Amino acid sequence: MTHTDRGTIMVADYDFGDVDIERAIAEKAGFALQAYQCKSEEELVRYGRDADGILTQYAEISASAMDQLPNCRVIARYGTGVDTVDVDAATRRGIQVTNAPNDWCAEEVADHAIALWLAAARKINEYDTATRAGAWTWQTGEPIWRLSGRIFGILGFGAIARLIADRARPFGVQLCAHDPFVADDDIRAHGVDPVSFDELVETSDFLTIQAPLTADTHHLFDRATLARMQPTAILINTGRGPIVEDAALADALTTGTIAGAALDDLEEEPAKQRDWRPDNPLLHLPNTVVTPHAAYYSEQSLRMVRAIAAEEAVRVLTGRSPQQPVNTVSPVTASR
Repeated sequence: MTHTDRGTIMVADYDFGDVDIERAIAEKAGFALQAYQCKSEEELVRYGRDADGILTQYAEISASAMDQLPNCRVIARYGTGVDTVDVDAATRRGIQVTNAPNDWCAEEVADHAIALWLAAARKINEYDTATRAGAWTWQTGEPIWRLSGRIFGILGFGAIARLIADRARPFGVQLCAHDPFVADDDIRAHGVDPVSFDELVETSDFLTIQAPLTADTHHLFDRATLARMQPTAILINTGRGPIVEDAALADALTTGTIAGAALDDLEEEPAKQRDWRPDNPLLHLPNTVVTPHAAYYSEQSLRMVRAIAAEEAVRVLTGRSPQQPVNTVSPVTASR
């Protein structure tokens, strides 16, 4: 039997059924592993007070929580985005934050973005609902516009966005992208036209969001932005939910400001809530497609990201450098 006397690694929350992968990695390295389903800061602190490392999927870890986690030396995110962790606060407290590189689920997210786009553009949900109700007629999906020749815009042009562009190209769309952090020449090198944010919003027939959630992108698609889109436009979001203001989008879809939306996440992130109910108006509109933040999922990607998070925590706790550091922690200056 493996001795687990080097410390404790806590899984703050998870939705993949078990923690067998994480437990095997932790215990092999001599750590105990404890798993919970924390839906509040109070629960995180209650269960994590003695933890040396924390793995987190959806649970938010704030500066005030870190102040009550005296033993914590590493926070490992299941995934790439770290908007749920106060990274600056972690750095000041000498806590290493890690994530997973984009490529753990890049193919899956790109596939999902295209699937959402096609489902919305070809009115798959509307047809399916009508057909099951006994209406066998093509008119239940009208109007549908030919994909070829229309403008497919992408917000963000990182690794996943480039895979989305590669997948969309064979459909004959005109590709454009806006990313303030990528040089225009780099965008052109991938056969995509660089455009301003204004042009992206105002000319795209299909606008795919594949950008991180930051202070600048939070509610970037609010009432004012949505009002500038074409009335025939379809908005696809495989980035973070809060980039789009849900109430504004629901109004835009109801009034015909835009034609449709396909979303892999909602602003409220239901997985973070213990007693979530499907009350969001977007879930009850016929011109929406909503999936439960599942774009990253395949059996292969899920196994990979779980192993990455656990291995990163073990690396840090055994004095090695993480392979996917989000911040730089100096053990000399760090005060806990």
